Amino acid sequence: MAGAAFRALTARKDGPSIYDVCDPVLLNGHTGDEHLGKFYRTALRNPALMALLRRAGIPELGDETRLATLRSALAQARDEENPDWAEIGRPFAELLDTIELNHPKPKPLTTSGQLPSQSEIDRIIRSCGKHLLKSFARNGFLPTYAAFNLIGDPDFRGRELIKALTGLNARGYKNSTLLFNLARVFIARSAASNVINPRWKGIAEPMWEPVQIRHRSAYYDAFFIEALLSFVETGLPSDEESATARRAIAEMVEFCLGASREDVQSQDGARFSVVTALAPPPHPRFSRFFAQIKEELGFGIYVPDCDTTACSFSAATQAGSDDPILNQPLLDFYAGYQVRPGSNEPLITVPLNDNIAYDGAIATWIDNLAGERPYGNDLDPTLNLDVLEVSFRNCERWKILQTPSRLETIQRIVGFQRSIVESGAFTDPRSHIYYLPELYSAYFGRCYAAFRALPEVTQRIIDPNDTFSMIRRAVLAYVEEELITKEMNAFDAALALLALGHLGADRQSFAPALRTIVESFGEGNFRAPFKAYEWNKMKTPTRILVGGPEVTSAFVLMGLAVARAALQPHIQHS
Repeated sequence: MAGAAFRALTARKDGPSIYDVCDPVLLNGHTGDEHLGKFYRTALRNPALMALLRRAGIPELGDETRLATLRSALAQARDEENPDWAEIGRPFAELLDTIELNHPKPKPLTTSGQLPSQSEIDRIIRSCGKHLLKSFARNGFLPTYAAFNLIGDPDFRGRELIKALTGLNARGYKNSTLLFNLARVFIARSAASNVINPRWKGIAEPMWEPVQIRHRSAYYDAFFIEALLSFVETGLPSDEESATARRAIAEMVEFCLGASREDVQSQDGARFSVVTALAPPPHPRFSRFFAQIKEELGFGIYVPDCDTTACSFSAATQAGSDDPILNQPLLDFYAGYQVRPGSNEPLITVPLNDNIAYDGAIATWIDNLAGERPYGNDLDPTLNLDVLEVSFRNCERWKILQTPSRLETIQRIVGFQRSIVESGAFTDPRSHIYYLPELYSAYFGRCYAAFRALPEVTQRIIDPNDTFSMIRRAVLAYVEEELITKEMNAFDAALALLALGHLGADRQSFAPALRTIVESFGEGNFRAPFKAYEWNKMKTPTRILVGGPEVTSAFVLMGLAVARAALQPHIQHS
């Protein structure tokens, strides 16, 4: 890292820098959209980034005509009340298409290793559980972190930039997407790329960035609830730890269904209570500094989303909550956000993954009562697994079999999943908006377990074509032949275990992931058993990773608990 930083700071400048491009347009009191200049000064002109990028030049911008075209587009974004974003984005997209970024390609594993003993597995489960409980006691919640990787996502190129600029709604979000993607070009084509985007082991990206934004969301709490429930169910915590875990679970259920609750209007005009992506202050627990920065960077408005709602309802159901909100048949609401050919196809305004067919799937973002949708709308396959999973857990409560419209909604989501798995698209990172294919595999395992817990007759009615068996075979093949045959980090390994355990894999296939976790144990800092890794991400306005050491502990705990149950008769007890 020191060598990479030295090379970036001392590189020979070849062509105008990003500051040569933007300073004449966005500094010195120009009128027009105030946010564009504020964002530029805050995000791209901060001292640390300026030190890295001041020598990063683009030779072709030495052509005065091309430089003037880029500045003219910036001026349009700054000055026009309703600018033509496709036209503005065109010169930026041309530059963006000159960079080469690739997804991680881990090295093959040379040995799969032996299954660890049960005592090793139990020791790590206890350590992860203690880490979560201590963090909750210290913070009053379980924190998650967001970190910016300014080099961006490999699947986000010029074509995707135009789609984002024309499909996003909030002006500030368009501004930040435009400027972050301009910065990507100067980063990727300079020595700064090795500082901002160093290589790593495995698939999920480590969150090494020095600036990480701590916050709380119901989506995160929902999975922390599942992790602590899993901890208690192993029988490994002491009586005191079990009681502490149950108190934390109850508090997080209340946060999901209470503090994060928001009323919205369905497509037919009925009122529904859903769960918002970010509760109003002070609930997100941002520091004062980052709360101000968030506003300045254009992230002021948050709206509910289908995924946070589904996961919160699922976690509360698993925790035994009797909150009346759970009686709402979410499928009636989700039906209005389900893509159907014809009338509502324009629902997806940011189709970054249009390599897959959307028919039957549920979109991401929910309009609030004011009709705001700052991110436009997109669609993610893994989100749709969460909708299925919560529906299976509430199948009887929501009278799905007795209500033809609800059964149809479920079956159309199942059909969507079938199409992306039959085509093999689920293994392509481009098919996913917020997640990795490896996480899709783990979440399918979670969904499959909920499906198989239903009575057999219910399973046959929901899935008459045996789609779940077909997807199980495809996902298992991907995990066994691709994921666990390559080098993994602890988070990759936890995802592999969740898929292998829930899908009934052969016991020896657990060994590579289990050995990875055992060998990685203790890698974390500040008394955390493991490092922070990418759990989910945003592709706009740039690559924003979400995760944290507590998140890694939660997924490792759940993965080990599932593996422990699957391997109980086969692993040594010493």
